[in-house]
Amino acid sequence: MEQHNKNIVCDLYNALAARDTNTVHRFLAPYIDWWFHGPPGYKNIMQLLTGSCVFGDTEVFKPLVVVGIGSIVVVEGYHIQEKQKTCWVHVWTVDDGKIITQVREYLNTSVNVFCFEKSNNVCLGSPRSPECKNVWQSELADDDLVPHLFLVV
Repeated sequence: MEQHNKNIVCDLYNALAARDTNTVHRFLAPYIDWWFHGPPGYKNIMQLLTGSCVFGDTEVFKPLVVVGIGSIVVVEGYHIQEKQKTCWVHVWTVDDGKIITQVREYLNTSVNVFCFEKSNNVCLGSPRSPECKNVWQSELADDDLVPHLFLVV
C-alpha cells in the first residue's frame, strides 16, 4: 500500500508540472485539510492546488525524496526563486489508497518524522524513548539555520 500511495503522490506532482488541473483535482478530496509552517508569503503548494496563483516553469515542485510511511507520503525538494534556495517538505495523507485528504507544507524547516509504538491505545514516550523511532528526516535544509520540527505518525 505504501508504494501505491507514493505513486499517487508522484502522479500528483507530474500533473502539477504538466499544469493538468483536471488530473490534480482527481487526486484531491473536495475539502483537503492543509497545515503550513514557514514564512507567511510562501504558501506555495496550497496556492497552486487551489488555483489562487499560477507558477512559472522555474517554480515547479520537483520531488527529490519520496518516502511512504503507511498512509503518509513525505516528499522533499527545493526550488530556487530570485537566486534564493527554498527547501520544502510536503507530507501528504492518502485515504484508502485513493484520494489525498491532507497536506502539511513545511518551508525552510528541518523535519523529523517519528513513529510511536502504542501501548493500550495510548502513545507513550518521547522522541528519546525506546517506543519511538525516527523513520525519516530532512536532508536538504541547513539544520543550523532553520527551525526544527518533530512530526509524530
